[in-house]
Amino acid sequence: MPKLKTNSGAKKRFALTGTGKVKRKKAYKRHILTKKATKRKRHLNHDSVVSSADINRIERLLLI
Repeated sequence: MPKLKTNSGAKKRFALTGTGKVKRKKAYKRHILTKKATKRKRHLNHDSVVSSADINRIERLLLI
């Protein structure tokens, strides 16, 4: 059986933490930033952990 390929889009968007959780960036920080409050933009800078409802799908894309 051939090797499976990791999903290219997923490997750019997600990263593993040391404990094995999957990190992701927050949405709504790409464009039209002038109307968004500074506090809102600052809070969007931080990474968050993928929700438990989505973890199986993400791990299948990353072949974990």
